[in-house]
Amino acid sequence: MNNRELLACRDVSLGYEGRPLLTHLNLEVRAGDYLCVVGENGSGKSTLMKCLLGLLPPLAGEIRRAPELRRGAIGYLPQQTRAQRDFPATVYEVVLSGFLNQGGLRFFYTSAQRAGALMNLGKLGVLELKDRCYRELSGGQQQRVLLARALCAAGALLILDEPITGLDPAAAQDLYKTLRYLNESEGMAVVMVTHDLTAALQSARTVLHIGRSSWFYGTAAEYLRSPEGRRFQKEGNA
Repeated sequence: MNNRELLACRDVSLGYEGRPLLTHLNLEVRAGDYLCVVGENGSGKSTLMKCLLGLLPPLAGEIRRAPELRRGAIGYLPQQTRAQRDFPATVYEVVLSGFLNQGGLRFFYTSAQRAGALMNLGKLGVLELKDRCYRELSGGQQQRVLLARALCAAGALLILDEPITGLDPAAAQDLYKTLRYLNESEGMAVVMVTHDLTAALQSARTVLHIGRSSWFYGTAAEYLRSPEGRRFQKEGNA
């Protein structure tokens, strides 16, 4: 089994303007991993995602990335804004734009990229929507389209920030099943920020729980035995 290291944080501190939100973090993401990141609002989850993507430097420590990730081969599914939901483009155009970072100096898409976009639309079950206007789709359909776009950019890693926000329960479960398929059948590593911890623990191999003054990182089983995990179970049974 290929379990090469894709990402690693070594004694990393994260924050803004010199003010740390998260300190002395150590974690790693290997090929085929499924890491769920949970915690309270304002604890530093989105800041961590920006650092993993290379959009924000850490205040201290080192973030290591595999060579293909340093070249931008990360599929990223951010939280959608209202303006993005109303984007006036066809589904095919949205998905194809996932290849933009691979274009170099070219101002056109290759035939292989066009075929890849269609393949990812098919993989996500939305190929029949390719000529529809993106803003006319339901929330669940839009998330599938954006996930297909992220797959066009992804080499071995998907990073998702609250992907089920705004989805109804059926659409959310559908998205989880798709992520599980991509992880287990396609070997895609997944890093997902979520508040839906119950569903996350059904798929996650590892969990990062970020608190106000501490953090936990370990397997899903270790998490459930930790003080944070026991508190989650107690709250869930209350």
